[in-house]
Amino acid sequence: MSAAGLLLDIYQKLKGEEISVGDWLLVDQVRIDDFARATGDMQWIHIDPARAATESPYKSTVAHGFLTLSLLPLLTRANAAGEFEKNYPGMRLRVNYGLNKVRFPSPVKPGDRIRAHTRVLDAIMAGEGVEIVYLLTVMVEGNDKPACVAEQVVRVYP
Repeated sequence: MSAAGLLLDIYQKLKGEEISVGDWLLVDQVRIDDFARATGDMQWIHIDPARAATESPYKSTVAHGFLTLSLLPLLTRANAAGEFEKNYPGMRLRVNYGLNKVRFPSPVKPGDRIRAHTRVLDAIMAGEGVEIVYLLTVMVEGNDKPACVAEQVVRVYP
């Protein structure tokens, strides 16, 4: 059986399973401000703590939803040293193919700690590679409602 066929078999058996829970990551105002500068999204709700304390429904600044989304590689350790080989045996390349759906049900405030839960939704052959759909759920410590829920599609090739 080919490397892709073996990987497909592994991930087909994992469908519906939570395969990892990441480490906690502190999101501070510096990270939020850096993201605002990098993306040009300088809305006061993200970068003006004094104004946000009085005018925001959250009574503080909040992280950009796209900041939370952009942290998924770190939160899932998807590209950490040694993780690729462990998660995709026999494969050489993983491509972020996109997102099916993304929602930001609750805010991330400065000082919050977040972490990602990864669940396998599906795995199919895609040409010579394997397409895997993950459900990524980012939780805020102490909050029952997720900060981000995303269906990520990746393709892995031999």
